[in-house]
Amino acid sequence: MRKFLIAGACALALVTAGGVAAVARQNELSEQAQTFRMLSLFGDVLAVVNRLYVVDVDNTKLIEAALDGMMQALDPHSSYMSAADYAPVRERSEGQYSGVGLDLSAEGGLIKVVSPMDGGPAQRAGVLPGDVISAVDGQSVTGLPMREVSQKLRGAAGTEVRVTFLRDGAEPREVTLTRDIIRVSAVRSRMEGDIGYIRVAIFNERAGVETREAAERLLAENPNMRGLVLDLRNNGGGVLESAIEMTDAFLERGEIVSKRGRRLEDIQRYHATAGDVLNGLPLVVLINYGSASASEIVAGALKDHERATIVGLTSFGKGSVQTVMPLRGGQDGALSLTTHRYYTPSGRSIQKIGIEPDLEVARSAAEARIVARSSFIYSEAAYANALDSSIGEERRAPHEPAEVPPEGYAEDGDFQLERALDLLRAGGDLASLPPIRQPEPEAEDEAADEAPTPGTMRPIPNPPRGRRR
Repeated sequence: MRKFLIAGACALALVTAGGVAAVARQNELSEQAQTFRMLSLFGDVLAVVNRLYVVDVDNTKLIEAALDGMMQALDPHSSYMSAADYAPVRERSEGQYSGVGLDLSAEGGLIKVVSPMDGGPAQRAGVLPGDVISAVDGQSVTGLPMREVSQKLRGAAGTEVRVTFLRDGAEPREVTLTRDIIRVSAVRSRMEGDIGYIRVAIFNERAGVETREAAERLLAENPNMRGLVLDLRNNGGGVLESAIEMTDAFLERGEIVSKRGRRLEDIQRYHATAGDVLNGLPLVVLINYGSASASEIVAGALKDHERATIVGLTSFGKGSVQTVMPLRGGQDGALSLTTHRYYTPSGRSIQKIGIEPDLEVARSAAEARIVARSSFIYSEAAYANALDSSIGEERRAPHEPAEVPPEGYAEDGDFQLERALDLLRAGGDLASLPPIRQPEPEAEDEAADEAPTPGTMRPIPNPPRGRRR
């Protein structure tokens, strides 16, 4: 009797499994049929447009626009690039191109600035992350694909282009930019007294190697160097391998980053190799809301390993990986497709959250006002169709930054860098960081004899800070 029951149960299981497989197969065929029906619909629409539209149409332009729209429906960073658009992408990763020097993104029909490139025409004109391009040469660009706006901005060096920028809380501003050869100098370095300073503007193919070389050179020329500032502000990212190489330069061991796709087997982990170029000297990483992608990988790994103190403002929050896939060797352009999310060594997703600093500091009073107002701040979380973080966390709400420049501080000053240098001169220990110093108030006439010398500074207490994680 028991054998019959077991045999019956096995037969039922096989029938059930077969039924489930059949249903799955039927669903797959149904989805395929729907896909073919929609592709046929696309052809029908294109035929109607060709036959009845009021003027002749360019089918290539229409199909490229459809491909671009399909990709942008996925998320803000997936896109289709025509062959003409793909060439500048390769040029930029190799280090040089002609234009105005802007990293752009598209969302809701608007073209926004992610970050201006160091030393480029746009940065020299005062363009900031989050600025919106509303017109080029007097013609509105609202609703245009980003590739078309990029084409309008590019051109021969020495030619001019008029660009109208919108900034929340300010009147529209038209700026005449003179196009230039944008030589993407990824890494610059100098000494700030006894502290080393390395500025990384973009993660091109050599950024990681050049950062290591710059640190080695600073140490060799300044044996008594007390620490290093790694400045990743307004760095919109770039080549993943360069971010890994840069992080590896400062770590002895451990995971740097992992990227995870839709399937379990899609997980890839990247680890550091032995050898800290600074031999343990204190390290500060500067970030702000223009620091994205590869910048966040570096900051997140060095923070998780407690190798560096992060100073500045919460980063952009772009924690997704785009894989560029040339189509027919690039002859038909390429797809930039989101294939993975980034995770820091502790398993935290960067996506829509960003990296929070250990010491939150606004560069200027104007920047502090931006952080305090949600309509001003520009981040990945502002995109309507951005991927979620996958870990249920959210970006910090608008708030007053923990540290702001003292009253009377110059608007073109760099308070974030000053505090980073203060921290390193204190040995890199937040608990030993000297308080912000404020100008003494003017003395009353009757106490003039006892008044301090003009410009004398007085300390004020530091605001409380959260525990380093």
